[in-house]
Amino acid sequence: MQSQAEEEKIYQLAIDLMDPATRETALLELSKKREQFEDLALVLWHSFGIMAILLQEIVSVYPLLSPPSLTAHASNRVCNALALLQCVASHPETRGLFLFSAHIPLFLYPFLNTTSKTRPFEYLRLTSLGVIGALVKQNDNTNVIHFLLSTEIIPLCLRIMETGSELSKTVAIFIVQKILLDETGLTYICHTYERFYAVGTVLSNMVSQLVESQAVRLLKHVVRCYLRLSDNMRAREALRACLPEPLRDGTFSQLLKGDSVTKRCLATLLINLSDRVE
Repeated sequence: MQSQAEEEKIYQLAIDLMDPATRETALLELSKKREQFEDLALVLWHSFGIMAILLQEIVSVYPLLSPPSLTAHASNRVCNALALLQCVASHPETRGLFLFSAHIPLFLYPFLNTTSKTRPFEYLRLTSLGVIGALVKQNDNTNVIHFLLSTEIIPLCLRIMETGSELSKTVAIFIVQKILLDETGLTYICHTYERFYAVGTVLSNMVSQLVESQAVRLLKHVVRCYLRLSDNMRAREALRACLPEPLRDGTFSQLLKGDSVTKRCLATLLINLSDRVE
């Protein structure tokens, strides 16, 4: 339970967001407190003008994206606003409003579309991915997946999976994995050769990179994505021909030594792709 003094501090910070002179400090303080105050999302959503202010913070840095001129200070400020949006995206009472009434994820796509490798841009992409990750993390997310599939989230995530930092790649592939786990998402990706080929090519390239980087967290997600793809009959046929050799020949045995769950997923994948009748 929050003390009355703590609650009053939250409400005062929400009021401080309204004033341009105190907004930056309020963004920072509220983003720090979002884990401690479980109803912060409700305060943000239902307080007059606050969602508009958060979107204004986001839109204000669009001119800095191209040509890339985002400073660390500007990046930190907008990432604090994104952290508050993630709080709204995570709360069961505001998630649907955030998504279906306001279509707020679309405001983040310009950030996911950037390619600059500098830290301010990397931090911006990672925090934006965190908002989308919060949406797909819930179990009852079929409507969320439907919404995301109607946007360009798959190509945006695929590009980050190829070119981002290890952390960004991990969040991006987590989002793709969550989409695949939904029946609609699996059907969507396997519906045309072009979509399957796009996903399969990026996963294959990631496997090649993993032989060098030995990033076990990424490998877990890659194996799970392949395993889920093998649940689709057309994809299974294609994977028999194109599954990367390092997943077949024990290249990652040492890396997965202590991870019985991923080892079992990989074994199941290889059984699914074998020609034997089960």
